[in-house]
Amino acid sequence: MAASPLPPPRGVRALAGTPVLVLGGSGYLGRHICSAFGAAGAEVVRVSRGAADGVDGDGCRSVRLDLTAAGPDELARLCADAGARVLVNASGAVWGGGERQMAEANAELVGRLAGAVARIPDRPRLIHLGSAYEYGPARPGTAIAEDWPPAPTTVYGRTKLSGSQAVLRAAAELGVAGTVLRVSVACGPGAPVSSLAGAVAAHLAAGRDELRLAPLRDHRDLVDVRDVADAVVAAALAPVAAVTGAVVNIGSGQAVPVRRLVDLMIALSGRPVRIIEDPVLRRTRSDAAWQRLDIGRARRLLGWAPRRTLRESLRDLLAAVGAPRPAAAGAATAIGPRNSHGKDSR
Repeated sequence: MAASPLPPPRGVRALAGTPVLVLGGSGYLGRHICSAFGAAGAEVVRVSRGAADGVDGDGCRSVRLDLTAAGPDELARLCADAGARVLVNASGAVWGGGERQMAEANAELVGRLAGAVARIPDRPRLIHLGSAYEYGPARPGTAIAEDWPPAPTTVYGRTKLSGSQAVLRAAAELGVAGTVLRVSVACGPGAPVSSLAGAVAAHLAAGRDELRLAPLRDHRDLVDVRDVADAVVAAALAPVAAVTGAVVNIGSGQAVPVRRLVDLMIALSGRPVRIIEDPVLRRTRSDAAWQRLDIGRARRLLGWAPRRTLRESLRDLLAAVGAPRPAAAGAATAIGPRNSHGKDSR
């Protein structure tokens, strides 16, 4: 059975009364997604291993469940008990997890979830958060559209791709109203210390005068986590037929030098901090030296575009961790080596 139609948009209460189930709702992306659905009037249930059963301070109901250990019957019952009209999968293992953990959380769980949704008589629409790292390496200057052939070379990218493919197969073969949002690098308030922005924010909040980082040579498509959450809500409101079986890139559409990211954070903190780029700390997590997504499909299908600037995103990240604020704009800049062209990397 196809997903039931959602209520038509009605301003900020566009999803008033709609039951929404967010898997991984206590995680970095999940928390913001729950907040965005709550602001749209939805009745939100967050599910995660660390959640405490009951109603949280933000009005969302929480359910405690180890998703990687849940079988198809338990997942189907979870959806049915919540009466979910929208099911968001924001769960998964990131770079810090081992290979087996990534396979369980990023691939195997998603396959069981897609199969479980197919068995529910009154199916919710399924919105799965994939990753731009599913595409693999790209040449500098490239804008990666959704028809780019996926060829990831990292375990993370391969397991995320496997999960996305499970959702697309369920849409094509089982009639599941599934959509994959391939998200670039999210930053903003709450960024984990496992990310570059989160790690730099933690160092600045600790008042350290020196940052030792891997060489800052890459370019990343950076998008505010709150814009990602808005994109998920937009996908929930889009016509079912338009987004079922679709892959949609969610990013800024720009490639930002990671050195610029770090320099801007230091300037916003107002403290003179020395950057040491240590070749010993070589890049081990990613196969992508260049990342820039083509987000034209998101504009066309979802009516979505990022609204927040990188400066706003980083400012709010620093405020969230209690990092010092500058007395005046541009009060400090990074102190560090020059790049290979003899010019400041800033």
